[in-house]
Amino acid sequence: MRIRLNIVGAENEMDTFSRQKRSWIMAQVKSGGNRSTEARLISVLREHGITGWRREYPLYGKPDFVFPKARVAVFVDGCFWHGHPEKCRIPKAHRSYWERKIARNVARDRCVTRTLQEKGWKVVRIWEDAVQKPATIKWLRKALT
Repeated sequence: MRIRLNIVGAENEMDTFSRQKRSWIMAQVKSGGNRSTEARLISVLREHGITGWRREYPLYGKPDFVFPKARVAVFVDGCFWHGHPEKCRIPKAHRSYWERKIARNVARDRCVTRTLQEKGWKVVRIWEDAVQKPATIKWLRKALT
């Protein structure tokens, strides 16, 4: 399966770090989640009085937030790592590596979503740039009902 990624503005931008520094920076990114994005969602949930969520809930795919009673799993997906169709900008260096990496992430996301849905869970995937949008809260509230 081939996934097409749109690259926004990548052809005119250069990395501000050396290859070694960029490699070190990328190696520091761990799969534990983007704490700042998740913290923003926590504040949005609290601001709108949405309760009942759990973090680090033992569920397949390691959702960022789980609402066990409503059987809703929420993932906050980073635009780069999860291949946002418009905002994912692939680095020029090692381009084929990054395209394969992100395509694997997208395929894994689909597999996790399908598996959880087959087990009776509703899955909500929120792009990191949409965490604070009113439509996101409406969508999440609808999933919780």
